[in-house]
Amino acid sequence: MQNRADLHSHTTASDGTCEPKENVRLAKEAGLAAIAITDHDIVAGIPEAIEAGKALGIEVVPGVEISSSAHGQDIHVLGYYIPYDDEAFRQTLSGLRETRHERNKMIIAKLQELGLDITLEAVYARKQEPDKNIGRPHIAEELMRKGYVRTMEEAFDKYLGKGGLAYANPERITPEQAIRLIKSAGGVAVLAHPGLYGDDELVGDLIVHGLDGIEVWHPDNDREAVIRYRQLAEDNGLIMTGGSDFHGWRGEEPYHAMLGSSTTSTEAVEQLKNIARQRQRA
Repeated sequence: MQNRADLHSHTTASDGTCEPKENVRLAKEAGLAAIAITDHDIVAGIPEAIEAGKALGIEVVPGVEISSSAHGQDIHVLGYYIPYDDEAFRQTLSGLRETRHERNKMIIAKLQELGLDITLEAVYARKQEPDKNIGRPHIAEELMRKGYVRTMEEAFDKYLGKGGLAYANPERITPEQAIRLIKSAGGVAVLAHPGLYGDDELVGDLIVHGLDGIEVWHPDNDREAVIRYRQLAEDNGLIMTGGSDFHGWRGEEPYHAMLGSSTTSTEAVEQLKNIARQRQRA
């Protein structure tokens, strides 16, 4: 796997359970050449990962996963080689995290209406960092702690996922706006896990609106989806990426999938890097 890269992973900076340096160590153990850190609407974990990458000989791709909304559901856009050390960009992401906070409040209010003893304070106490980036997995952990569900999967299926009893989707930026945000900052915009959306018309629209790539290989893309999105990427000259969407462990099981289980070639990393260089020179 020396020429492979996992371009989708999360850390404790958002809703992962591993420190950034731990993700890099796991990438080394998996025999990968590169790993991307793509936390939700935050770039705080990137500097630590880059330092760990230098020590371990692993290339770290700085990234972010932007939360947006379209057609009544969450749409995530991955941004690669974004200016993670730029204060203006970080402030823009901070504004996006405010919407995540509003969503958490909506979800917890719905859970309380269902008679579940879940509070915002208890969920937010799960993270002690001053910049709390709390998401649905943290709410799921509290549901598990309280005994309302046994697993993370059950929490999402019954309450938190699309169609769940407490699902909430507040107004966010559109995926088109997310693409523009990433590209205007000099980054490269890739649609995350398209197989999760069940909306290929949307995928086509986003290609028209300047999408740079598609996450072809992902745990939520089944075999037919991989074939379909690979062909779509080839037909439109898009970069084909892949990633595990690793979030660390909940209990004894990796969540979303084990790091390195879905990958792409290091050629894709070079393609992303070259596009970013061209944009940042312009």
